[in-house]
Amino acid sequence: MSRRDELLAYANTVKGFMPRDEGLALYEHALAQGERVPAGTWLEIGAWCGKSAIYLGAAGEASSSVLYSLDHHHGSEENQAGWTHFDPALVDSADGRLNTLPTWQRSIARAHLESTVVGLVGQSVVVAKHFNQPLDLLFIDGGHGRDAAWADYEAWTPKVAPAGLLLIHDVFDDPAEGGRPPFEIYQAARGSGHFIDVAQEGSLRVLRRV
Repeated sequence: MSRRDELLAYANTVKGFMPRDEGLALYEHALAQGERVPAGTWLEIGAWCGKSAIYLGAAGEASSSVLYSLDHHHGSEENQAGWTHFDPALVDSADGRLNTLPTWQRSIARAHLESTVVGLVGQSVVVAKHFNQPLDLLFIDGGHGRDAAWADYEAWTPKVAPAGLLLIHDVFDDPAEGGRPPFEIYQAARGSGHFIDVAQEGSLRVLRRV
């Protein structure tokens, strides 16, 4: 089995909410961007247990790019107790909070991607204030509440380099299928004059900075 196939097969076993077809599309678009701009700087917002970081990391390794995987690792609103995506196995017994960082670290280590995927632990907007490197790829998949989604969009999209990719997950045209903030920031990107549509796969939207 090739290294690529090994990583993509492994990604399918990691905890997460990204369907296989969307994960493969994430990989393919990232790989194409890496071939266009080798040794690029990439960042994802919303790491959870590392599934998307494996897809992106596989493409990053193939193109000598580095992925910064950013999360506070305590889960979004929809991941908390009493909500749909709550997983009690991820609760830290020391303080009773969700803590996905140990699982994320194991995922990246088992994939042997520690030289390609760099974890950033903290609040998105705080890190953004001190992150000055232009981004060749930005993947937004953090909190889906209005305040969190818009804060990620406003803090990070200005850092996308010309011809860089912006990918947004959980964008649903039909409100019955999912929350509106990811759809709203996708529409804002399209209407800003800075991004154009490239592709879509399921709820994943791919745009390029012009």
